[in-house]
Amino acid sequence: MSEHQDGRLRTRWRRSTRTIIAAAALCAATTALASGPTAGPANAGVNLAGRGSAHVSLAAAAPSRVAVGNGHTCAIRTDGALWCWGSNRSGQVGDGTTTNRTAPVRVGTATTWASADAGTSHTCAVQTDGTLWCWGSNSRSQLGDGTTTNRTTPVRVGTATSWASVSAGDSHTCAVRTDGTLWCWGFNRNVQLGVGSSPYIVAAPVQVGTATNWASVTTGYAHTCATRTDGTLWCWGDSSNGQLGLGILSYKATPTQVGTATAWTGVTAGYAHTCAVRTEGTLWCWGENGYGQLGVSVAYQTSPIQVGTATTWTRAGASLDSSCATRTDGSMWCWGKNASGQLGDGTTTHRYVPTRVGTATTWTNDFAVTYHSCALRTDGGLWCWGDNTSGQLGDGTTTHRSAPAQVNLPA
Repeated sequence: MSEHQDGRLRTRWRRSTRTIIAAAALCAATTALASGPTAGPANAGVNLAGRGSAHVSLAAAAPSRVAVGNGHTCAIRTDGALWCWGSNRSGQVGDGTTTNRTAPVRVGTATTWASADAGTSHTCAVQTDGTLWCWGSNSRSQLGDGTTTNRTTPVRVGTATSWASVSAGDSHTCAVRTDGTLWCWGFNRNVQLGVGSSPYIVAAPVQVGTATNWASVTTGYAHTCATRTDGTLWCWGDSSNGQLGLGILSYKATPTQVGTATAWTGVTAGYAHTCAVRTEGTLWCWGENGYGQLGVSVAYQTSPIQVGTATTWTRAGASLDSSCATRTDGSMWCWGKNASGQLGDGTTTHRYVPTRVGTATTWTNDFAVTYHSCALRTDGGLWCWGDNTSGQLGDGTTTHRSAPAQVNLPA
């Protein structure tokens, strides 16, 4: 089937980062020891090709944000410069070409990039002046520039200067403004824009409802979830695998509250599953679970189910069929599909419970997972692992790695 006949064609989708967190969180480090799931192998020197883990010395200006798409990666340095690499067929690297890059290349000359997110084959980023820019694939108007033309360099989305954060999905994009309003655009086949069943494609940002207390948003393949400042959680779009957490296996065309809890601090949408963290540090997931991406032993789950009993989770990130999360002690844990080594435990074994990534206790809350994963550490910049077919690990090769390897951003 074509991708339009089968909305579940996984080869086109990844789940990124969701909105990249603020710099202050990157410097947070605590020493609270968390109890939880059994740790996986800590053999962090093994990769899919059988070579040792690579370590590249970091340049003076360290990365402060990271986002990953299906086959590309972007990072913002502390000096505000933006660098991308990997798959570039649709121009998602943003360097004005469609040439794959196995090492970081700079996107323009601006030093005012504040946050970014990577979709399947497009990228969007916010600058410090509140402007929003997108580039890459635009076949479903996911760039929001009113066209369906692919862009190989950043193109500004409208004229607003009040964008706070952005989330890029497969073929749709959503963003929150500083006034608390929520906006979406792109493909609406599965009512993932939250504005009803029509139009089928929205070429420029359209406001979702009238609420002015949206705090964050995350876009999956064909569903979207968002939190409000009152701690409530809302989802809409496709729920054929229960990924909306509403106890249904159908669709919701407009935002619908998930349960009655008012303690949600963040949410992340994967291909067909969703995970979220509450204020008391508990982690909850729901939706499809074919590879254990929910971190619990169920076939699928149509309502939120707690992952283990730990109360020290700080942030979760969901992707195709994989999930990762960090804890207050600085450890990172991943679970679900691991065919490309994207769980970072030194193997390609699928994991059905959270499995620890090495022994480091310096992971920040800034990380992203798809077929490959990247994350920031307080003691040494940016680390990536997993699939490297298009050079998305940024080490100058196309060698897959199943354990974290440090990435160098040019000076």
